[in-house]
Amino acid sequence: MLGSVVVGVGIAGSVRIRDLLAPLSSSAAEKFTVKGFVSRRTLPEQHGVKQISVDEALNRNDIQVAFVCTENSSHEEHIRQFLNAGKHVCVEYPMALSYSSAADLWDLAQQKGLVLHEEHIELFTPDYKQLKKDIAGKQLEEGSLHFTGGSLKPDFGFPSFSGIARLTWLVDLFGKLTVKEATLAEDEEKKYMKLTAHFLTKDQKPLTWIEERGVGMGRAKHIHLRFDSCTLTELPAGQREPVGLFMQDLVLFGRKLQGEVPTEELQAERSRILHCLQLADNIQQFCQSAAA
Repeated sequence: MLGSVVVGVGIAGSVRIRDLLAPLSSSAAEKFTVKGFVSRRTLPEQHGVKQISVDEALNRNDIQVAFVCTENSSHEEHIRQFLNAGKHVCVEYPMALSYSSAADLWDLAQQKGLVLHEEHIELFTPDYKQLKKDIAGKQLEEGSLHFTGGSLKPDFGFPSFSGIARLTWLVDLFGKLTVKEATLAEDEEKKYMKLTAHFLTKDQKPLTWIEERGVGMGRAKHIHLRFDSCTLTELPAGQREPVGLFMQDLVLFGRKLQGEVPTEELQAERSRILHCLQLADNIQQFCQSAAA
């Protein structure tokens, strides 16, 4: 069994504790046992799990795994702490707010012989799985993905990092991308922002990502994907699955720790994650240059 600690008890952290206490039967998720949780606040027991300090989590020999579920701006610090303490780490996306920091963390994990896993539950959603099936074998001519949602707190990082789930969709669907242009429109008083990034695929096809957030904006994704044979303007419904998104991710992390994920699959995942973080960096640089 792998003793685990959950760092951060927001929505994601609470779900992690719940899933660790009731793992999917006969899956790699059963290999975890939760030993405590860490929070900046003083909290009562969560589902019977006690609060412990960061120092205790770092130093206890019966804790081998950390689940980092804090605000984005503190991910890097926590990952580094736990890797240096010899613990495997599962972290909510993005693992860091710069490409160079993420690459450095991955190198550190490799040097220590530890598993560093970045959660990407967006790839497990029914609509995404169905979309990927529906476009398999089709040649993209042009496309766009427009996401809307409520305003974010400052510690979520630059929008290209806080919205990296959408970037991950585009890279997973269409391969490596090149940023051609990016702009950011903001109204701090109204807590509104709109990021627009223009890409080219490896086949030189145009692809646009819009991340738009503001107070009261409904959470939604709008697509317009024109292929050689058809055009998709709505996300497919997909087949709802009995296993939750975070549980699917927990099983994947458990399989990695047991050495059940093929090396080529691990390398492809690392390449995709680092490419997305590099794109997020490039987008931020374009936006800052345009604003200068």
